[in-house]
This record gives sequence, structure tokens and C-alpha cells, in this order.
Amino acid sequence: MTSNPQFDHVIPATASPTVEFVSQIHWNPSTEINPIAHRGLDRAWVREYSRALDEGGFDYTLVPYFSSSPEPFVLGSFVGAVTERIKPVIALRPNHTFPLVAAQKLATLDQLTEGRALVHLISGGFDAEQRRQGDFLTKDERYARTSEYIDLLRLAWTTKTPVSHDGQFYRFEDFGPGFATYSGEPIPISIGGESDAAFNIGSAKADWYAFNSGASLAQTRADFDRVAALAAAAGRPTPRFWVTFRPIIARTDAQAWDKAYDYAARAGKSAGAFKAAIAGKSATLPAQSEGARRQLAYAEAAERYDRAVWTGTTRATGGGGASTALVGSPETVAAAILDYVDAGASVVSIRGYDTLQDAKDYGQYILPLVRQELAQRAATGRRGSLQSEHLGYYSDEFNSAADRASEKVGALA
Repeated sequence: MTSNPQFDHVIPATASPTVEFVSQIHWNPSTEINPIAHRGLDRAWVREYSRALDEGGFDYTLVPYFSSSPEPFVLGSFVGAVTERIKPVIALRPNHTFPLVAAQKLATLDQLTEGRALVHLISGGFDAEQRRQGDFLTKDERYARTSEYIDLLRLAWTTKTPVSHDGQFYRFEDFGPGFATYSGEPIPISIGGESDAAFNIGSAKADWYAFNSGASLAQTRADFDRVAALAAAAGRPTPRFWVTFRPIIARTDAQAWDKAYDYAARAGKSAGAFKAAIAGKSATLPAQSEGARRQLAYAEAAERYDRAVWTGTTRATGGGGASTALVGSPETVAAAILDYVDAGASVVSIRGYDTLQDAKDYGQYILPLVRQELAQRAATGRRGSLQSEHLGYYSDEFNSAADRASEKVGALA
């Protein structure tokens, strides 16, 4: 059993008073636990999934980018058109869209959705994937390009008079004024990554800093402190902290553990194809991505962290993308999310392995519990009882349930 910390009524000084939830758009029913041959875009599925997120109370949904994925601006526009409140976060690689054109596209989406557009910049962690679309810069060069790209996005959204630019990666003459956003202000910009280059550029220039690896609380706090210090040194406000998990929930903790081991086994079978698609057949995901390396390092060091973090899915799939799980009943998982909110996270990404059903379950069972706790804190100035009553690994019963589920897998092997 993990050493039990104190979960008293005192709200930690680092706690975020609010939290917003992010999911990720899927363009067909294929999942890691149930891959299907159909790989195209299923329009009806995207509509149903998007509306499930909207009705479930999610605030944002990431529209991802791969060289073989649907184009995010087009897909994001569709998501915005079939929903009322959810905000599309457009994943954008600087190598494929000139920054002034990207600013124009984003401002157009923002106008069409009445202020619901955001952008997540992907500098690129895997050379093979970048080269598929003609990007042959080194990783450090890609981050330097992202730094210039951010400056030009904000310039395009705010300049009132024509300007020229002759930079390291981009050059233009007499641009402006650009097409305005819905509010007239710059659209929030997110950057993720766990390399030194990512920390340096993201901390100094991003509005949100995204962590994709689902680290332990101790590592997360250290990463938050690092970003805050780098932002202060650059004269910038601390970005919002965005953490990502893949919750596996069921009515009871014991049922959730049975489900978790089943999901890990099924996801592991399809992991090879995913890694080959992203990193290339001759490459391995951890070879270049610091985030993937860190995920595997956490998994190799331990399978269980803090209240409910489980790296079994990371071990099964070999890392790559978000793969760290939170396992337990809705109450246990909501308490675990609050642990990260207490550390300073104000944006939490949760997406499941059974994508549509998980999105509905999160909206019904997880989001209300977290928001109820934060509302109580705002009203009373005190922390509620959710974290003290649903201890996860801090209790013998929870660990015993995890052990029994693990033993069942061993018996079936």
C-alpha cells in the first residue's frame, strides 16, 4: 500500500479553483481495444461522438493531426457546426501551413463557432512522421520554427497596419491587417512536450502547456514548477497546465480492475500497427520522443502510482501517445483527477479506450463529481470528503482488488 497522505479540509495553495475538460475527436468507431478494417471518416459517427461530448459537459475536444488523418481544420469546422458549446482544439503542425494562412483559418473557425476555436501546436517528435509531409528539419530546428510561428500567429490576429517580416523560417512583405478573431484578441495557443526544447519554447510563449505522459504527482509538480520558472524568466504569465489520462472506470473498483486488465491485453494486440504508422517500421517510438521515453520509464519503474495511476496500458502498448490510465470507480477516478487539480492543473484531458461509451460515462459520472467538489470549495473554502473517502492505492482493499485482477490474467495466460 502506498503511504497515505493527509486529505483534510485544507485546500492546497497550489490548487486550481476551476477545471475544464478535454476529450479527443475520433473519426470512426475503430478503437485500440476493437480495431476495425474501416479507416475512413464516418460522418454519422463524428456527429454522434461530438454531440455526446457536448451533452456530457466537456469543454474542449482535441482534433488530432497525423499524416494519415482527416484534415483538422475541416474536421474541426464540422465539429463546431454540429455542437453548441464544445470548443475544437485544432492540432497544427507548423510545417504544413504558412503561419499567416493558419491564423486566417483559425480566425475563420473562431468566427463561425462564435469564439470556440483554440490551437495546439505540434512541433513534431518523430522524424519519420514529419518527413512523410516533407519536413526534414531537426527536432531543435522544429521547435525554433514553432517559436517564430507563435509570434506570427499573434501578429496576424492583432496587427492594425501592414507589417513585413524576415525571420529564420518565414518571410513576407506588407501583410495586414489580418482577419480578426471573434473577440478581436489572440486565440489561446497550446504547446506540449517534455524535451528541453519543448519546455523552453512552451513555457516562454504558450497560453497552455500540455503534458501527455500522465506522470506521477511528484513528477507533475516538478514539471509545473519548471514551466512556471521558465515563464517568469521570460516575463510571461504561467501557462495553464494541461494533463492527460485514459480513465478505465466501472461501478466498483474491483470491476474496474477486471476491465483494465482486459483493455490492456486487447490494446496490446493492436499496438504494433499504431507504432509502425507513427514512427516508421524501422523506428521505435521512444527513440526520439522524450514524452514516450518518459512514459516507458514510469511504466518500467512501477505499475501503480499515487491514488489510481496505472501504467499497465503503457507496458502493454509500448508507449506512444497518451496511454497512462486512471483505474477505479467513478469516485476513485474523480478523486485522482482532483489530486492533479490540487497540484495546479486547470485543464484535464480524459478519453477512453471504448471511445463513445467512455465519453458518455465520463460525462455522466466523472465530470459532475469533480465539478461538485470544486463548487463546494468555492462556496465553503474547504475541501470536501471525496479524496479522503476514496483512497485508491492508499487502501489495502483497492490494492487487493488490483492484485486479484492481475492474478486472473496470469491464470488465463
